[in-house]
Amino acid sequence: MALPNQQTVTYPSFKLVLVGDGGTGKTTFVKRHLSGEFEKKYEPTIGVEVHPLDFHTNCGQIRFYCWDTAGQEKFGGLRDGYYIRGQCAIIMFDVTARLTYKNVPTWHRDLCRVCENIPIVLCGNKVDVKNRQVKAKQVTFHRKKNLQYYEISAKSNYNFEKPFLYLARKLAGDTNLHFVETPALAPPEVQIDLVEQQRHEQELAVAAAQPLPDDDDDAFD
Repeated sequence: MALPNQQTVTYPSFKLVLVGDGGTGKTTFVKRHLSGEFEKKYEPTIGVEVHPLDFHTNCGQIRFYCWDTAGQEKFGGLRDGYYIRGQCAIIMFDVTARLTYKNVPTWHRDLCRVCENIPIVLCGNKVDVKNRQVKAKQVTFHRKKNLQYYEISAKSNYNFEKPFLYLARKLAGDTNLHFVETPALAPPEVQIDLVEQQRHEQELAVAAAQPLPDDDDDAFD
């Protein structure tokens, strides 16, 4: 799932589709991984940057060709060519901007229309920012659609590898798969308050044990 001008590899590789509203931090997130920033390729006809992200697992090396929209989502829906043959996906929203979470169902619907039954991770980015607008307990969409959810902070590298590990396990059909090396990441630009973040994660765990609300919109009233 590389672009035509991109080197292919002999080890397993997968097309990872990255979607979400503009400004949620998708590009920053993939560029934290140094191999992906160094070897990215741009395809202007579909407005996409493809970043090859390599990970070393106990089962050998794997690569995600991470398709990033390069801002094309500002022009409305993405073209099917972006999604076609996608094998896994990350949907990203920004915990400091409620609208980006409200738009998650639309991204999910567009994705599932083209890619059926692929593993999907929902990521709430920018958890390093103090004034969260989307509280952990308000994030329920992943439970309705049986997705994995992670709170991340691209700029501090917090939980960077978790979405990729989850997707790798799903694609390999092996829950014991693990990374044997830490990926080479750019140094953190910000520091995250880990105590505060652990509190959010606990809130998330408590919320997961509660029945689902009938309507997500209630959470924002």
